[in-house]
Amino acid sequence: MKKLTLVLLALILAACSAGGSELSRNQSKWQDAGITHYRFQLSVSCFCLFRSQMPLTVEVQDGEVVSMIDVNGEAFPMDDPMSDLVMKHATIDRIFSELGSDPVQKADNLTVSYDPTYGFPTEVAIDYIELAADDELYISVSGFEPLP
Repeated sequence: MKKLTLVLLALILAACSAGGSELSRNQSKWQDAGITHYRFQLSVSCFCLFRSQMPLTVEVQDGEVVSMIDVNGEAFPMDDPMSDLVMKHATIDRIFSELGSDPVQKADNLTVSYDPTYGFPTEVAIDYIELAADDELYISVSGFEPLP
């Protein structure tokens, strides 16, 4: 009986790990799509100063940001100290990288929704410390468009 229980437990564990995590499955879907040139609307929301500039229209080619235009039609200022937070999420690959990082993986609450076609994250809500105020981060990706 013990042997049967151990075999069943091993099969269940193998089945769970075979599919990988939701993050890795969707990241693979994104990579398999092979999209190297695209545009999307990015909103980064937190207890921060640039909320009035969101959403940004971001164009990416070959993994690099080609342009980033704020909601007012102005180029997003790359020399602004807060731009580091935006730049960490300015490409789909960077968003995946951040989602896989230790601080995000160790957050008290993490909720991610993925695009059913391409697998990229569409909505991300991170609460690093549940009982702390002003540490939450929200990321939204919308209006995704592959470009030639």
